[in-house]
Amino acid sequence: MRGRPRLHWPGNARMAFWVAPNIEHYELDPPVNPNRSPYARVQPDVLNYGWRDYGNRVGFERMARVMADRGIRGSVSLSVAVIEHFPDIIAQCNDLGWEMFSHGVYNTRYFYGMTEDQQRQVIRDSRESLARVGQTLDGWLTPAITPSLATQDLLAEEGVRYTLDYFHDDQPMPVKVRNGRLISVPYSIEMNDVPMVNWQNASPTAMLDSLKAQFDRLYAEGAGNPNVMCFATHPFLLGQPHRISVLTEFLDYVKSHDQVWYPTAREIADYYYTHHYDRVNTWLASLEESA
Repeated sequence: MRGRPRLHWPGNARMAFWVAPNIEHYELDPPVNPNRSPYARVQPDVLNYGWRDYGNRVGFERMARVMADRGIRGSVSLSVAVIEHFPDIIAQCNDLGWEMFSHGVYNTRYFYGMTEDQQRQVIRDSRESLARVGQTLDGWLTPAITPSLATQDLLAEEGVRYTLDYFHDDQPMPVKVRNGRLISVPYSIEMNDVPMVNWQNASPTAMLDSLKAQFDRLYAEGAGNPNVMCFATHPFLLGQPHRISVLTEFLDYVKSHDQVWYPTAREIADYYYTHHYDRVNTWLASLEESA
């Protein structure tokens, strides 16, 4: 988009870099959603349930050690049912100073087909669950990216400050909603281990090459107008012993550069609202008027 306002980040950084571990919980035999099944096989799908359970039992700890050793905080895309099922993970996230935002209750309960009242109740349940472990509900990623056209309106009306459901930009952007304010913070469906591994069958070497290429381009462009890079991860994939080196080597690569800011997603949103929201919103309005 030509003419977009130039952003700035703390420390004159070229890039805000953040990591989003998706700490999810899949039910063994979830309620049937006619629009989508969480499993590729007949339920109960013991193979795929066990594969995902590995992430919470083993993979998370491996990834958390790598990130903590490098001073990288996570912004956790959390199935809030994990609060009940794996309280040790929640305690460790809090001890590490990580943010947690809602990824719904289970990653087997999609928003496809939900009424607005049903969606609103999930948002409120998420806020109450996160409050019990000392977190506020500031951000949102709809389970399996299944929002309806009304979901972003409901998030804003419930006081959620940022959404990750859109993949449309390398910078945060105001989202037009029917009431209140909401911004999109760049998440990634490209720099995301699920598409890389499950859809593209990428080797660890290919994953690392893609991550470095993404970083290099955004870092170079960030000299002109700073941007955001997110690495979206899943402990059942990236936390595997043969694949953890992708995280280790990529974080070391990022940390070898200066002019990189390492915020949580909430900190990106807070900074954007304070310094950029009004200016960018005015610019977007001028584009509509001239269209």
